[in-house]
Amino acid sequence: MTAAAIDSDDFLTLALRRLRAEPPDAQAALADPRGDHSIDGVPLHHPLSPKPAAVLVPVVLREEPTLLFTQRAASLREHSGQIAFPGGRVDPTDASVLDAACREAEEEIGLDRAFIDPIGYLDPYLSGTNYLVMPVVARVSVDYVLNINPHEVADAFEVPVRFLMNPGHHEMHSKEFRGQVRRFYAMPYEGRYIWGVTAGIVRNLYERLYAL
Repeated sequence: MTAAAIDSDDFLTLALRRLRAEPPDAQAALADPRGDHSIDGVPLHHPLSPKPAAVLVPVVLREEPTLLFTQRAASLREHSGQIAFPGGRVDPTDASVLDAACREAEEEIGLDRAFIDPIGYLDPYLSGTNYLVMPVVARVSVDYVLNINPHEVADAFEVPVRFLMNPGHHEMHSKEFRGQVRRFYAMPYEGRYIWGVTAGIVRNLYERLYAL
């Protein structure tokens, strides 16, 4: 099966079969974490002590499924204007990474948990800002309603899964970071620049579902 031929039933069948049913153990993941560092084989200095974070990877199961992204507000001190999935740091009051991802989605874009149905989990992703990000893949009702928090998010938009799961759209870009040239995935789409951690998570979704 190719990504160009999928519909929502195809995607859901693959996701339920190939995603993790439970979140992977964070400590075990730190033995050999995936992240932007892994593209260039940048050595990590153990023991690692990243902060826990979670993002929601929202799959809108239209006839042709899409992923829902946010564009962060320009006024934010960190990662302003960047494309992201709803999410953030796991708080001590969060019962699980799923709860953290759902809470952040409600705080950022007003996506009520009633519209969210978890499917499974991707691999944890170690960010360059020292967060271990746990991606929670979930189906989102096509009837979802948003109430965007303008202090955190400038916009929310959907991108077809067919586009994102095509490896021909997974471009390798580079930029200087802390005195070194680093490479990273980027997936430009209709004037939007999806890159970095967000693109790395999309790449992991592709590898889990379509590169097997």
